Amino acid sequence: MKKMIIKMRAISRIFVLLFLLFSAQVFAQESAAARKMLNDVTAKIKSYDNIVIDFRYQVSNYKKNLNQESKGNVTLQGQKYLLNFMGVTRIFDGKKVYNIVPEDEEITISNGDNQKNDGLTPGKMLTFFNSGYKYYMDIAMNVKGRKIQFIKLIPTDSHSDVKNILLGVDSQTHHIYTLIQLDKDGTKTTFTINSFKVNQPLSKNHFTFTAGKYPNYYINRLD
Repeated sequence: MKKMIIKMRAISRIFVLLFLLFSAQVFAQESAAARKMLNDVTAKIKSYDNIVIDFRYQVSNYKKNLNQESKGNVTLQGQKYLLNFMGVTRIFDGKKVYNIVPEDEEITISNGDNQKNDGLTPGKMLTFFNSGYKYYMDIAMNVKGRKIQFIKLIPTDSHSDVKNILLGVDSQTHHIYTLIQLDKDGTKTTFTINSFKVNQPLSKNHFTFTAGKYPNYYINRLD
């Protein structure tokens, strides 16, 4: 059970990062240059029918003896998504969320609107952060021949656990390359996109949960 809780917390953090990544247009407060770049990112994101990304996730905190790294992938289409991360598959079909855990042979099903543990849901992807950050252009770096422009975001809420976020954007493609979040307790979380594909040929059942594929699994229906 403890291992499962750790995984769920990590998945929740991934969703926070994902929705920060794909909510870039909402950080409209400080820098005109940063605002233009984020608007360009948003225009690109909105132009795609679907997005498929492979990512690397790292979280560390020296004081807490925390050092974790994992890889995953996620497919997003509108509000629907399919996430594979830390041995767990999570599907949202537009109505319900399905957490599939092969290690425990367990499936948890809940209404999508009640994912309170995540704090963020696909339906809030483009609206949840309508306010709450000041942002500024930060350094630009050459990463494997790509110019990555960083934008620094600082929460306006003094009680936020987040100290700041660095959002790295590919200046040529306007795709997000990385997100680095530093919390006030010293926890550093890095989300790096290794592969970014768009408008992929997805089957009509790509976001459909089929119980028959898991005949021996325990199904826990929360709603």
